Amino acid sequence: MERLVSSQTAPISAQCRQHSSPFLPAFSHRFTRKLNISHIGMNKSPKSLKSIAASVQPLEASKLGHSSNTLPSKDVLELWRNTNAVCFDVDSTVCLDEGIDELAEFCGAGKAVAEWTSRAMSGSVPFEEALAARLSLFNPCFSQVQDFLEKRPPRLSPGIEEFVKKLKARNITVYLISGGFRQMINPVASILGIPPENIFANQLLFGSAGEFMGFDTMEPTSRSGGKATAVQQIRKAHEYKSLVMIGDGATDLEARKPGGADLFICYAGVQLREAVAAKADWVVFSFRDLINSLE
Repeated sequence: MERLVSSQTAPISAQCRQHSSPFLPAFSHRFTRKLNISHIGMNKSPKSLKSIAASVQPLEASKLGHSSNTLPSKDVLELWRNTNAVCFDVDSTVCLDEGIDELAEFCGAGKAVAEWTSRAMSGSVPFEEALAARLSLFNPCFSQVQDFLEKRPPRLSPGIEEFVKKLKARNITVYLISGGFRQMINPVASILGIPPENIFANQLLFGSAGEFMGFDTMEPTSRSGGKATAVQQIRKAHEYKSLVMIGDGATDLEARKPGGADLFICYAGVQLREAVAAKADWVVFSFRDLINSLE
């Protein structure tokens, strides 16, 4: 695997340092320069990168108590077939796992962090609070993140590679919008052929010795409503006539607002979140349903 440090950053001899504060501070770009904080994994990806073949059974529609939106209405289907751009959530949508949960498990704090993730995805706590709380439980240093990326290749959801190829063939632009971290999303984007400029995600920050320093609060996805902000920025910059958001969580549902996504499609093939599915324009349990609907 190539070095994770960008070409502008000096090599790091990482030492993991634990912090006692329950909520680690997240620094802006202004403080980043002063503290010599490193942004790792921004533009680098492994020379030879393969996803792990997924072998999971999709959730069944029968598990959804309300089935009225498991079949698209005529209007929803028309919007879907004429969309110009599709924005994907990453964790539990493009990928089978929640990236921060996997990293936490790798660092020895999986259970506690997973409980926070569940609360964050249900929308019961502000996203920025949940993000800071989860990171503070294990304070991942540079060397741990590097080791994780080398030993845990991304596990893509069944059908996502074919789906993205189908969208590209129809000249539909694909984006990844995630509350996860670029360091873990860059390899996924590389597999799917999605350019770095089409990624909106958070950024882990590290000091000159590799110690964890927080996350970049300048990223829109670092706070509640951030995905909606990112989608609105994309819509405005490219003047798309129609844009669709696909995801599984409350933060994805937020993107369905004026100036944002025209449709929110809830992908429940990995996680079925009832409160989110109830408000979706369309609930699907397999990407095959979306692929077939374009034909």
